[in-house]
Amino acid sequence: MAGIDRTGWGIGLSAAREALGLPALVMGASFVGFGSLVREAGLGLWLGLYSTATGWALPGQVVVVELYGVGASLLMTSIAVALTNARLLPMVVTLMPLLKEERQATWKYLLAAHFVAVTGWATAQLRCPDLPRKYRLTWFACFSGALWVVSMAGTAFGFLLAGFVPQPVTLGLVFLNPLYFMLVFATDLRQRAKVYALCAGAALGPPLHLLEPDWGLMATGLIAGTGAFLAGRGARGLG
Repeated sequence: MAGIDRTGWGIGLSAAREALGLPALVMGASFVGFGSLVREAGLGLWLGLYSTATGWALPGQVVVVELYGVGASLLMTSIAVALTNARLLPMVVTLMPLLKEERQATWKYLLAAHFVAVTGWATAQLRCPDLPRKYRLTWFACFSGALWVVSMAGTAFGFLLAGFVPQPVTLGLVFLNPLYFMLVFATDLRQRAKVYALCAGAALGPPLHLLEPDWGLMATGLIAGTGAFLAGRGARGLG
């Protein structure tokens, strides 16, 4: 972050420029896959765009489309999406104190919470501590806002692209985002808990999925995350 204009406009522009690099490429490609999935499910483009505009949580969006395709009830779809997106709650809880500045209006943080997603959350954990507190919300709004626009464009492009590119290719793009999230975390391993969480998740994920496909991913997150948190606290205590 050295060398950038330390004003609101300068920091906002820097955040948007960073977002429109590799993060936008990965996010856009992922939503190209989602747009293709929307069309393959027989849904209209406007529904795909509405989902991205209001939800902007790719795993939950994919769940909605997949369950619609198999004729699941509205209740079951709602429960599945709530469980899938439950991961966003701890992200918001941990990010908002990092962005908090007393002179900002509360509604701005409520709006910002809507734009909390994996990529923005992970990058904010790296960038915001080095910024003056009064500019952190600006940085996050510009970074996430740029990615939101790219996601909308990716959804539309993927919908229009469906049929011209092999389906496994376009649908496989959906998985680029979680891979990028893991790589972002891997670039900053100063906190031991991150190392423990990544390693435990990678080790537990495949066998737990094979053992119980419906609950394996959730069990992996719960066991690996809780274990990493406790191990990290223990390591700090010993240190």
